[in-house]
Amino acid sequence: MLVQGDKTGDGSLLDLLKAYIKKRDQKTGNVYLGLVHRLDRPTSGVLVFAKSSKALPRLNKQFAEKTTRKVYWAMVSGNIEKPQDTLKHYLVRKPKQNKSYAFPREVPNSKFAELSYSTLKKMDRYTLLEVTLKTGRHHQIRAQLCAEGLIIKGDLKYGASRPNKDGSIHLHARLLTIVHPTLKKEMTFTAPTPVDALWHGAME
Repeated sequence: MLVQGDKTGDGSLLDLLKAYIKKRDQKTGNVYLGLVHRLDRPTSGVLVFAKSSKALPRLNKQFAEKTTRKVYWAMVSGNIEKPQDTLKHYLVRKPKQNKSYAFPREVPNSKFAELSYSTLKKMDRYTLLEVTLKTGRHHQIRAQLCAEGLIIKGDLKYGASRPNKDGSIHLHARLLTIVHPTLKKEMTFTAPTPVDALWHGAME
């Protein structure tokens, strides 16, 4: 599902949540809901929305200043030479392809991207990685891991040999830490993995 509507006209999570809040709170007028950050359409995991116009800029500021903590899980194939590492690339976004390309050094129109990963579990055909983002770029995890020969299961756009049946990819926004915009308390949210044999196997 899309997080926010686009030119496809497909339903979005933002619209679904607005309808839910309108019904739950029995609101007669329009419902305010601000989109703080996005996930790629085939990616699962935790998201945060702002329920007021006051909360939105406060949350946006945390993401802009990189004071949030975002942890992802990725199920990858490929040879992992280091069980943990920090990856630094320069990403070039190609909007027509809806894809980003990673380069080892700065090139025209590129943006610096950094992440760190550690190995959580090695399986027969895949390895579960925990990825912590240091920057927030378009398709950053997918592009940077691909540049290292690490292909996320089901991600045809970045090198997978076949898709997942439901169109998803095995990239999961596992954990998000923010400061509540009004209570000023640090809060951490953890999303369960999708119901899936491979994710289940990794949890055993």
